[in-house]
Amino acid sequence: MNAPADIMEYEDIEKAIPHRPPFLLIDRVINIQPGESATGIKAVSGGEPYFVGHFPGKPVLPGVLITEALAQTASCLVACSIPNALDGNLVFLTNVDSAKFRKPVTPGHILELHVKKTAGRSKIWKFEGQAMIGDQLMAEAQFAAMIVPRPV
Repeated sequence: MNAPADIMEYEDIEKAIPHRPPFLLIDRVINIQPGESATGIKAVSGGEPYFVGHFPGKPVLPGVLITEALAQTASCLVACSIPNALDGNLVFLTNVDSAKFRKPVTPGHILELHVKKTAGRSKIWKFEGQAMIGDQLMAEAQFAAMIVPRPV
């Protein structure tokens, strides 16, 4: 992955990680500091498929998908931090700790997914993440991921 050091557009994200709609949950990654931090951007649209059932008449972005969006942002950070690390490999979420969902995220919100590496060696990385709308904390979690060979 050879994206610019400070931003990944949607096409760059698709080159870096294997997720595709409807499970690709981030639209851009900005403020990339390789080996340190990045911010994912998710425009929450009312047409997303999970809103049909979560919840009818009162759509709320599921907390597990907010956590996944944080993990996808972290995967992009890994891709920008270690050249060619994801060639033939994936970043698998291995652990989630202290996940807290503070306020509901609903259609029309622009979710900022702030991810910071807290520890990491070549294959195992640890992160803390915060999902924000403006200056409001919506969710937060600590999580870990491992670089593994892509299944054939």
